[in-house]
Amino acid sequence: MNIIMKNKFYLAFALAALTATLSFTFIQKKTTLYIIGDSTAANKDPKTYPETGWGMALQSFFKSDVTVDNRALNGRSTKSFRAEKRWDPILAQLNPGDYVFVEFGHNDEKVDKPTVGVSLADFKTNLINYVKETRSKKALPVLLTPISRRSFKNGVLIDSHGDYPRITRQVADSLQVPLIDMLVKTESLLNRLGEEPSVKLFNYVDSGNVNYPNGKKDNTHLSPEGAKQVAGLVVKGIKELKLDLAKKLK
Repeated sequence: MNIIMKNKFYLAFALAALTATLSFTFIQKKTTLYIIGDSTAANKDPKTYPETGWGMALQSFFKSDVTVDNRALNGRSTKSFRAEKRWDPILAQLNPGDYVFVEFGHNDEKVDKPTVGVSLADFKTNLINYVKETRSKKALPVLLTPISRRSFKNGVLIDSHGDYPRITRQVADSLQVPLIDMLVKTESLLNRLGEEPSVKLFNYVDSGNVNYPNGKKDNTHLSPEGAKQVAGLVVKGIKELKLDLAKKLK
């Protein structure tokens, strides 16, 4: 092999190695954002439209190097999500630098349902376990308080979640976990809009709808507009916390 051919060979080899390195680096920069939680965030079946979880709207705020993997499910709590082995596959595939957004509370507070509801003490323990297990994989947990229900009484918005949001804040503080206080943010949004205008954020459907022949007045679950606005509040929280994820927003 003469010198020119050798040089061409080494140049081609170097270019191939550089391309492979750059490709690997690009792949490594991909970040997965997992959402675990309940129906307020969950992906919905077409048969329940226009009910929409805020997690369905989150991907649209990010560039292509973030994948939102929404594992939230209707009716789940910190207890039942784990008991049903929903957490195990997420933990198994977590990579360093991935995020886990944890938003529970709506169903944990249903203590009359023993397979779902949990005491405040158990709620705290469950959140701590999610945080520690996420960190064991060098992934990044973010705690979210539950979003507000549209629970107005005599024109005043009432908090229906009891002490569960307080426990979430407490765990975030004691373990130094980033916290997005979605209860505060959504309460502010609902109060700003007012009792009647805030209806547009929730799953209110007139009778005759193909999915709701008798209509629906749901003050817990979101409409497409509500999901978009609540996802926007999550994004606002990401920016306020100065998470690295903020650099990957559109």
